[in-house]
Amino acid sequence: MRILDTHLHLIYPEKFTYPWLGNAPKINKPWPVEAYFAEALPLGIESALHMEVDVVETDAVAESEFVLTLPRIAGAIAACRPEHMNFVDQIERLSEHAHIKGVRRILHEAPDELSQSDLFIENLRHLPDYDLSFDLCLRADQLWLGANLAQRAPDVTFILDHCGNPDINGLGLDPWRGALKEIARNPNVMAKVSGIVNHCDPGWTAETLRPYVEHVIETFGWDRVVWGSDHPVATVTGGTLTDWVNAAREIVRNASPDEQAKLFHRNAERIYKV
Repeated sequence: MRILDTHLHLIYPEKFTYPWLGNAPKINKPWPVEAYFAEALPLGIESALHMEVDVVETDAVAESEFVLTLPRIAGAIAACRPEHMNFVDQIERLSEHAHIKGVRRILHEAPDELSQSDLFIENLRHLPDYDLSFDLCLRADQLWLGANLAQRAPDVTFILDHCGNPDINGLGLDPWRGALKEIARNPNVMAKVSGIVNHCDPGWTAETLRPYVEHVIETFGWDRVVWGSDHPVATVTGGTLTDWVNAAREIVRNASPDEQAKLFHRNAERIYKV
């Protein structure tokens, strides 16, 4: 089963500035495309969408423009700032590149009120005009923010990153499970099966992740889920890209070939218009 990775981070410190990497010593180094695909290709990952890596704002457009020149990068999700008055100017420039498929504003470290302002929401409503989606990066306790955005911008396609970031090592399945059902009531929200190994202790297995992945698929359905590696962030807790791919395949092993194809590449091709 071939895979389209919808959440690859490439890191080029010689080209761009990543302020947050100073607090992430395990991955604070170059992570180039060649090293990723050396491991990814044998796993069946044939191409990837690059997810913005929270560079300084002045590097945001250049980052996406650069990664689109790299081999096997099928598209990019660019950084954006919907809280700014010049947001439409930002997305007009981004839309000049056919392979920029969506945008993201990291919200899990921002004040809750940032994404709920009238300006932020009105700016998001322009995204369909430019054929762009919006990736939601929220903590489990913030999922109500995403539900509000989806309701107030119903024509925007939202993709919820990292299964909504369940607190696997802490609270566990609840109250995340109920909050996920609430955001899934909005038909314009999709879910990305990615990033949950970041919330596990080292030594996690497919069985550690199974109840979370299965709940996401059950809640959103096979037509509204995509798969992402979150590489290299997903290596912080000791696992590898190979570990995560193998675990994901094991969790859905009993699903039909059609259902597996939807998760691993077909939905992503439709949702991100690859």
